[in-house]
Amino acid sequence: MKKLTILSIIVLFALSPVFGAPSVRRYLYISSPDGAQSQGRSQAGILIFDIDNGHEFVRRIDIPIFAEGLRGFTGNATNHCVYYSTTNRRLGCFDIEKDTVVWEQEYKAGCDRSSITPDGKKIYAPTGFWYVGEDAGLLVVDAKDGKLLKRITVGPKAHNSIVSLDGRFAYLGTDTMLTVFDTSSDTVVYQIKDVGERGVFPYTINSKNTIAYVCLGNHVGFDVVDLKGEKVLHRVFAGDEPIEHRTHGAGLTPDETELWISDQQGKKLFIFDATQMPPKAKGHVDLSQGGHGWVCFSLDGKYAWSHTPDVFDVKTKKLVATLRDESGKPVSSSKFIEVHFLDGKVVKMGNEFGLGRKE
Repeated sequence: MKKLTILSIIVLFALSPVFGAPSVRRYLYISSPDGAQSQGRSQAGILIFDIDNGHEFVRRIDIPIFAEGLRGFTGNATNHCVYYSTTNRRLGCFDIEKDTVVWEQEYKAGCDRSSITPDGKKIYAPTGFWYVGEDAGLLVVDAKDGKLLKRITVGPKAHNSIVSLDGRFAYLGTDTMLTVFDTSSDTVVYQIKDVGERGVFPYTINSKNTIAYVCLGNHVGFDVVDLKGEKVLHRVFAGDEPIEHRTHGAGLTPDETELWISDQQGKKLFIFDATQMPPKAKGHVDLSQGGHGWVCFSLDGKYAWSHTPDVFDVKTKKLVATLRDESGKPVSSSKFIEVHFLDGKVVKMGNEFGLGRKE
């Protein structure tokens, strides 16, 4: 047997899970109850699941104000906080290292599915799909204390906002229009009209900020939007024949090879090959329940999550886990986020939208 050198002993010591550095723990944080669906509710608060241990339930954080119903749930690793918006026009900040509410603010119009800049400084909050006033649009909020910094008028039914992963752009869906903002000046760069059939439902963006996939409002399918050319390139329908259900959920796998869309009424997630244009149908997975509709992926691209308790292996398309609370009851929400901890400190967060992350 060959003797170990001093160098090899040092290397073995460093790589040892016993003696080496502590490992990163990955968790799925789910907020409940979902303000848009009755299925899968489990009292008011955050439920935490261990991603690397079969998505086993870890613990619950009771947050009574969540009983108002969650409309959005986004986070920022720098601030180690998640930001929640509720049906009652409330936006709040929760520190997940300290398990405490940092601040809460109410806004006259409301706040829908919000997003935050990567530096953790500004939150972009839509005034809500329910608000059709002339001043509907986007609220720019200081993430430090919830102070309103600016209100940008865009149009009625401001629903979902996304800040690009590079922090340069913010996107907002209103009725049948997608608006792009410059985050450095909080001004409109351009607007793309006549997208999404009937209302801009959820959408996703690739990492280069060149293509958006926008859910359709009357059929299961999506529009492929050229963000540079400011136009719709393709309209793609799921199924052998057009399915007359609205689509509420679109997510790109992190490597941008697949696009998954939700048919919540039909209890399916349809899968498309996103390496070709227009994307080509590859199949679907069946869901255990209906609901609001959503789809998102773990940061490593291994798991697919949706508005159901079902957890799918992205590669095999097999059901690999069911999210259950402390009583064993299946739970779900369309408002969730992946969080990584190291030595009790937040080191990384995902995004509630299934954004492309191809480098």
